[in-house]
Formats: sequence, structure tokens, C-alpha cells
Amino acid sequence: MGGGGNMSAMTSKNEQKKNPLERVPSSKPPFTLGDVKKAIPPHCFERSLVKSFSFLIQDLILVYIFYYIANTYIHLIPTPYRYVAWTTYWIAQGCVCTGIWVIGHECGHHGFSDYQWVDDIVGLILHSALLTPYFAWKHSHRRHHANTGSLENDEIYIPRLKSKLRWYYKYLNNPLGLVLVLAFTLTFAWPLYLIFNISGKKYDRFACHYDPYSPIYSNRERLQIYISDVVLITLMHHTHSSLPHYDSSEWDHLRGALATVDRDYGLLNKVFHNVTDTHVLHHIFSYISHYHAMEATKAIKPLLGEYYKYDDTPILKAMWRDTKECIFVEKDKDKGVYWYKNKL
Repeated sequence: MGGGGNMSAMTSKNEQKKNPLERVPSSKPPFTLGDVKKAIPPHCFERSLVKSFSFLIQDLILVYIFYYIANTYIHLIPTPYRYVAWTTYWIAQGCVCTGIWVIGHECGHHGFSDYQWVDDIVGLILHSALLTPYFAWKHSHRRHHANTGSLENDEIYIPRLKSKLRWYYKYLNNPLGLVLVLAFTLTFAWPLYLIFNISGKKYDRFACHYDPYSPIYSNRERLQIYISDVVLITLMHHTHSSLPHYDSSEWDHLRGALATVDRDYGLLNKVFHNVTDTHVLHHIFSYISHYHAMEATKAIKPLLGEYYKYDDTPILKAMWRDTKECIFVEKDKDKGVYWYKNKL
């Protein structure tokens, strides 16, 4: 019996590897949030101030090393190759700084230490240095976590219904159009979201992350917005043709949290502190520190079973595929469940 169980698990894993686009179940899972929490070793919920700072210091040292090498040696390289060297530096430095941004994001989830004030000070410094309004992001991102997968209440990455598509979408549904969409998304999507709430939840008036009186925030949050006054990664974990979205008749917190996907970024998984390949766990328990996330993910995968989604498609290939296939969502028959489609 044990051997048969192992064979079944291997078959299931191989099937998912062969077909990463197979839909995950949209029905209520046979386990509860409490069951998932019990499956995780208790020490994974512990936060170490020393360990968290050690990862931050490691990243800051890498930033300095890359800066020193670039500032000292790149100008000595012959001109044709100098451009390649600078481009390589920008990419490498950008990846490390993204890891620092992830630590600031962890502060916003109170996953850096046991002290909220420490988390807020560290997060404010890190995100401000990277031009992200810390408290604004913290509060709007918290609402995203509370409403993931909800077509009506999620804060960002809300797919359009086919009936709501703009007129120009039919002209972008081709290779050249997809290149333009990707270029625009990777270049402008993040600042446009922060400033104009593009791709965010619709409000009855103008919504801006930098405005303390924006409808995004409650009255008690406005002072922090005054004080505080990396899109590919997060976008790719919420945009996948195998993942459902729900309206209010079907949505619940656990199913919404499970409507995310873990992806493999290779070496960058470590550089990004595993926010890439433990994103499902992050949406279930956002306060688990990144250095416990891999262990916790391994612990919950047997329980989640087919409700857990992992896609090891090379990230650039996956980005192209999902941009092409995830244009809008359509409702299942007689259900409040919606799936991505691309046939206009």
C-alpha cells in the first residue's frame, strides 16, 4: 500500500511537470487554514532579529561590492564592451536591490522581527531608498493579501472581464502587440500603479498611493502615509491560466490564497530570498520569515496536494506564454468561478 502511495505521488508530480497549465481545483479544499498551520513545524513561525539583519547586511555588502567593481574597473574597458559591462552591472545590482526590497516587504508583513516598530523603521528606510512609499504599500498590500483572487475586492492584479476589454486589445493580441505590452508592463507598470492605481481596485474617485486622503486608506492610516510619502515577480505569481478567480458568491480567504503559483527563477530564487518559489505559503501565512519559507512550503505541500501549484517553466518563456494566454477571465457555467482566456 505504501509503495502504491509513493507511485501515485510520483505520477501526480510527473503529470504536473508535463502539464503546468492543468487547472487547480476551484472547489472548497478538504482542509482548513488550521490544518495547514498544524502541518508547519512551530519554529517556522519564529522570527530572529539577528538572522534577519544578517541577510540584510549580506545584501548591502553585495551592493557595495558590485558598486566598487563597476566604479573602479568598468571605465577601463574598451568602449564597445563597456556598454555590455554596464548593462551586466545594472542587471546584477538590480537583482540584489530587489532582494533588499523583498526584505522591506517582509517588514511590512511583520516578518522581520518580533518588534513592530523595528520592522516599520527598517522597512521605511529600505523602501524609501528604493522609491517605494513604505506605509502606503504596506496598507494596500495587506488588503491584497486579505482579498487575493477576489474579482471585486482584490487590490491589484485584477483580471478584466471580456465585456470590459478596451477596444485596442484586439490589436495587441499578436506577437508584436505582446512585445509592446511586456515592454510597457516591465517599464511603467510599477510607477503607474503607485501614482494612478493602474491595474488596481476601482474606486469612486482618484486613488494614489502617495495621497494620504486616497480612498485606499482609512482615517487611522493617513498619518503613516504622510510619513512614507518590482512588478514582474508579483505579477507572475498571480497571472496563470491554471488559477481561478472568484466573485463574492464563491470567494473565501483560503481559496483566494491558494490561487497563486510558485515559480522557479533558478539562482535568483536565493537572491530574491525565495519570495518566488514560496509565494503560495506567503499568501497563506505572510508573516513567516523568508529563511523558514522553504521548510514550511515542503511541510504543507503533501496536505495541499492538487491545490498547490508549481510551474518550473523558464521564467522568460512563462512570461511570454502567460501574457499571450491571460488576456481576460470568463465565468464558469452556473458558478462564481472565473478562468483566464485569450480568444477575443
